[in-house]
Parts: sequence; structure tokens; C-alpha cells
Amino acid sequence: MKETLYRFLGERNPRAKARYEALRQAGAPRWKAAPALLLPGGGGARPLPVGAGESAQSLGEPPAALVQRLARFQAVSFDVFDTLLLRQVERPQEAFALVGAKLGYPDFQRLRVEAECRARDKKRRRAGSGEVTLSEIWQELEAATAIPAGEGMAAELAVERALCRGNPYFLPVVEALRQLGKPLGLLSDMYLPGTFVQQLVEEAGFGPFACCLVSGEEGVSKGEGGLYQRWKGRFPPDAPLAHVGDNPHADGEMARVQGIVPMLYPGVRQAGGPYRARDMSAVVGSLYRGVVNGKLHNGSQAYSPLYEYGYVYGGLFALGYCRFIRAWAEHSGADRLLFLSRDGEALLALYRRLYPQDSRPVYAYWSRLAAAKVCAGLFPADYFRRFLWHRAGEGVPLGKLLRGMELTPLLPGLCGALGVFPQTPLTHKNAGAVQDYLQRAWGQVLKNYQPQVRAAGAYYRQLLAGGSHAGAVDIGWAGSGAVSLAAAAKHLWGLECRVTGLVAGTNSAHSPERDAAEPLLLTGGLVSYLFSQSHNRDLWKLHNPRQGHNLFWELLLGGEEGGLRGFSPGEETGWRLELGENSHSGAVGEIHRGLLDFAQDFTDLEKRLGLPLAISGRDAYAPMLEVLARRNAPYRRQWEALLDEPGIG
Repeated sequence: MKETLYRFLGERNPRAKARYEALRQAGAPRWKAAPALLLPGGGGARPLPVGAGESAQSLGEPPAALVQRLARFQAVSFDVFDTLLLRQVERPQEAFALVGAKLGYPDFQRLRVEAECRARDKKRRRAGSGEVTLSEIWQELEAATAIPAGEGMAAELAVERALCRGNPYFLPVVEALRQLGKPLGLLSDMYLPGTFVQQLVEEAGFGPFACCLVSGEEGVSKGEGGLYQRWKGRFPPDAPLAHVGDNPHADGEMARVQGIVPMLYPGVRQAGGPYRARDMSAVVGSLYRGVVNGKLHNGSQAYSPLYEYGYVYGGLFALGYCRFIRAWAEHSGADRLLFLSRDGEALLALYRRLYPQDSRPVYAYWSRLAAAKVCAGLFPADYFRRFLWHRAGEGVPLGKLLRGMELTPLLPGLCGALGVFPQTPLTHKNAGAVQDYLQRAWGQVLKNYQPQVRAAGAYYRQLLAGGSHAGAVDIGWAGSGAVSLAAAAKHLWGLECRVTGLVAGTNSAHSPERDAAEPLLLTGGLVSYLFSQSHNRDLWKLHNPRQGHNLFWELLLGGEEGGLRGFSPGEETGWRLELGENSHSGAVGEIHRGLLDFAQDFTDLEKRLGLPLAISGRDAYAPMLEVLARRNAPYRRQWEALLDEPGIG
């Protein structure tokens, strides 16, 4: 009954569940932690730090300083899990879901937890201690699942080995203590075999320890004090001993009770948990939080806020999107993948890492500004909307506007016809008159852009030579980049290659042109990963470009070089690129470094597990929900200088 109620309340309120488990991890009994399950879901979510990143808040004392404090003791013992070893899941029991995946058994996590509870109850009645071994747990589990115990234990040990990584903070600490000749011990309240635990520690780079005492084999625990007594029995009664671990009760209070000086290590789950997204699928969410918390909160290194932005909020998205692109390309038979500038730069780098044998991807220069000019004759309404109506009311002088449109020769005629001056600002009142004048001079406007049309055609003939179907990859939102490119390829340049647009997300419910992409989505001319009207509709309703949501996504992917201003004729190739400047290239590079590092860390974990995971668009968006939350407005404001999305012209 208690377990059923816990699952009900926890699933209803993931944040409350996280608070409850944090209290239990800290040593609180069930009755004391239970009220946390009844608290509102929004409570406990910590605002993202401004200025310094998360990792700076968890930066521990220098390892050399800790070694100096520990050097005065005759021997030092260490907790293993969540101290020397970091599991790349948020909570230990979530590893059981991965065991179930390996065994192909449904609802295995619940069955595994219940089997351990039964095994502990039986052991407590029989021997007075609830400490059990993995073998005793699997005796119960074999009867409940019909999985042979040997097969099941092998799968569980394999998952544990795959999940455990050495904590970089303690690697130099342990090595220095060993150089000082200190006896080092491992003490763990754990059902896994002691030899296996010691193997994990050694494989993680820590070298051999004098002993490894685990509660399941010893029949006593740190939490009740008995395991410390076994360790103390190896030394003279008055020997000064220290213990290092993360649990305030088992590694702190109980060590002190047994006469051992405790040195508490802040747990990575407790430090990072309040910042992490909760509304995610069980397995992907747990692995994501485990990887991020272990990276940022182990105390060994402080990363830049820009790096953390890419690592925490861009990595899972970029990895999932690249896999989405790959799956679409395989299914559709596409023979070209055009990663459009500038948002395609980081995606292309990651895609090539993931699929080094795939010859289809190329970096393709294209932009809203270039497309508006090249395709003016095909999409005049879009041309005027982007150049005029999106800019009306910004106070841009007409002279500057036409200069940006590369129509300066038309300025005198415009001023004369409308009775205005070059300094007159574009407004909603005069934008219609400006459009009427340009439409009357439409032949001259298009003639002015013909050199760009020809230059762009020469460029794309080279990229698409021999191709029959290309995917044009962009971040979003109306899909105009891919749509305009597809139309230009067919109607302006006469290319045989069909172009389909792939976007991270479409225009949302808050977009002025909310329905713009829908006909293309219906016909397959456009494909969306994160959301659309018919896919992840809750995100479609939430995503609001008027609150800068588009820009915070684009900040993750924006290229290091300046945006494409347009094409011009070139002597050798027939084309030349006109690029703007990007004063934030260093910052963009740091974001990309974090994004790529997360993808590497996550895929390395998947390889060790032997379980490639599908990352849904809903899961990929979830971390960004933390950035966009109301409480994190100060966090968002620190990026305002980087949100340099240029206006057309």
C-alpha cells in the first residue's frame, strides 16, 4: 500500500518526488520525508544561477587541500557510489529500467525494487539484519519473473559497469594518499559483491585498496554503524581514522558515532537536481540528469556559463535532432543533406561525428536575407513582409532601408513620389505606400537582383550536382529557408533535385503566421522534430517568439562566422559569398563546445550500455523549459547581448 501511494504521488508530481528522495538520501526516515510528496510541484525548483555557472557553485576545495586534511589520519575509508564512483543515472533504482531493457522484460524496475524489499524483510526476520546480497535478491526475482538468476545477475552487473564512471575530483586525492602510504578502504552499503565493487573502482583509475567491505556480505551497514566497526578492527583502538562520503547520515553522523572523523562530500544529485528538467521520459530523463549532474557538480572544475548553456540545454536537442535527420534521410532515400547556414554549423559538426561514413551532408550557405532577394519574383508577398512589414515601426530611415535592400538607385524616385526624405522612418502608415511604389518599379527591382539569382544558381548547381532529393536542415520556424530554396532550385535554376525542409520546430500558436507551415507539413515538403500543430501540441502552444523563445534556441546553434548577406558573381566559380560580421564568434564557439561534449558523453554512455536510445522531440525540448520558466528571467537577460538576430537589411 505504501509503495502504491508513493508511486501515485511521485508520478503526479515529479519535483515533489525528487524532494522526497533527496530527504531519504540525506538519512531522513520515511515518515519525516513523506510530507514532501504533498508539496506543490513548482516548489523546490531553483532559479538558474546568473553570472557564474552551476559548476562554479559546486567547485570543491582543491584536492591538494583535502589531501592535507586527510594526511594527519592513520587510514582513510571512502564511500563508493556517489563518491568515488558516479552512476550516470539520476537515482540508483533507475538503473533497473536499463536492466529490464537488456532482458526485454516489461515493468522490470518495479519488480526489481519489490524483490529487494522482500529479500530484506526475509533476511531481517531470519538473521536480524536487512542487509542482502545480489544473489539473495535474485532468488526472489527469479521466482517473480522466471528470468534465470544467473542471466539476470549478469545483466545487472553489466549495466552497473556501464553506468559507473570515476569521479574526477577524487582521482588525485586517492593517488596522493596512496603515495603517502596511507591504508585506504572501501565501505559501501551495497548488495553487489565486494570483489565486483573493487573491480569497478580499480577500472575507474583509482588503483587497489586495502579492503572492500560491503554491507550485503558483511551483514552490517554504515547506516547502523556495524561496517565502521569492521573497518576499525583492522587498526589499534586509538588510531585516528577518517571517512569520506556523501550521505549525511550513513557517511556523516554514523561515522562520528563510531569515533571516525567524517568528511562529507556534497552529492551531485542533491546539487544539480533542483536545476534539472523533470517532465521527461523515464529512461532518457534519468540518463540526461545523471550525465549533466555528474559533469557539472562533481566539484573538480568550473565551466563557463556559455559552455554550460550548450552542454545542459543544447546537447540533448542536437543529438536527438541529428538522429531525426539521419532517420528521415534513410527513410526518404535522400542523397543530399544541406545544413543551412548559420544554424546548421554545429549540427553538421555533430552529424559528421555521429555518422562519419555518411557522404550526404554538406554545409550550404543560405539565409532569410539572401532568400528574400533571390526569390523576390517567386514570393513577392514574403519579400515585402520581411523587408517592410516586419520592420515597420522600428524607426529605420527609408534611406537605410533601401540600402539594406540593395535598392539605393530607387531612393530618389521613392522620395519624390511619396513626398518623403531619406531620413523619414518606415512606419506602419507609410509602409503600404513604399510597397506600392516598389511594385510599380517591380521590373527594376527584379533586374537589380538578377546577378544574385545567377550567382546563387551557380553555387547550388555545384552542391546539388547529380542529386535527386535533398534535405535542407534549418532550425525553423516557418520553413521559409527550405521552401524558398526548393522553389529557387526548381523554378529559377532548373535543377532536377527535389528539396524537402527539415526544421527543429515550426511557427507556434503565438506566431503572427501560425499556420504558414501547415500545408507543407501535410504534403511532406516540410518535416518538424520538436513540435508542430499536430505534434507535441503542448509545446506548439507554449513556444512564444514574442518572448524571445526562438532566439534562445537559435543561440544554441548560431554559427561562428557572420550571416550570409547575399551572393554576387565570382570570376572563377561564378559565385562569391557576401558574409556579414559576427562579433560573438568566441561565445558561440564556447556554446558549441559544450553542446558537442554532451553529445559525446551521452553517446559514450549509450555504447557502454549497448542501448541506443530514441530521443523524442518532447524530451529534447524539456531542458529548455527550465530556461524559459518565469523564475529564470534574470538568467535569460544575461544572454541579451548575444541575441543579435539581425533584422532583414
